[in-house]
Amino acid sequence: VLFPYFAGFSQLLLSGADFELVDKVMEKEFGWPMGPAFLLDVVGIDTADHCTSVMSAGFPTRMAKIENDPVSLLYQAGRLGQKSGGGFYDHSKDKRGKPCKKASAEVKENMAKQAGDICDFTAEEMIARIMIPMVNEVVRCLEEGVVDTAYEADMGLIYGLGFPPFRGGPIRYLETIGLKTFIEMADKYAHLGEIYHVTDGLRDMAASSHSYFDTNVKINKAL
Repeated sequence: VLFPYFAGFSQLLLSGADFELVDKVMEKEFGWPMGPAFLLDVVGIDTADHCTSVMSAGFPTRMAKIENDPVSLLYQAGRLGQKSGGGFYDHSKDKRGKPCKKASAEVKENMAKQAGDICDFTAEEMIARIMIPMVNEVVRCLEEGVVDTAYEADMGLIYGLGFPPFRGGPIRYLETIGLKTFIEMADKYAHLGEIYHVTDGLRDMAASSHSYFDTNVKINKAL
């Protein structure tokens, strides 16, 4: 569920978004402890690039590697993130030895060249472009029996990925928005690829007005 989130972020940058502003929105507006660019730096750009290749091999249509993926471009440039002193951000330590970061002007310039034009996205647009792929993937995990219940999916992302606890987790977030509203949001971005395509099961749930918290949505109910 993390890599569709990263893919949505990469596509957003290639559409002309500023990574520093995206991080601020995802931290201050949505509530993540780290925005996607900072998280990638902490995870390691090389690790993220390798894992993207692994996921692409496993899910060749939904998670195909993105052409000119900013993460791959950073890896090729030797900017491996916090551990190398530079990724999306330039990393250093202050006088007290506390880690600090500053958005790399060089990376911003290179990202602008890849995007062609810098675009001003609203906070709502940034959040939608990044969060829709993650929520869609969590729904697939429920339908495919990767996780048994919506409660476990939500708790797994809160404790495992730092999903903002006050939002209750990805499925609670989905139901707070409203399934029909979420589908309308996702359909708006369907042209961006399969990670934005909602499942037939989600459409059925929206039509039935049921909740993921009291409905078994596994495709094979015997699982």
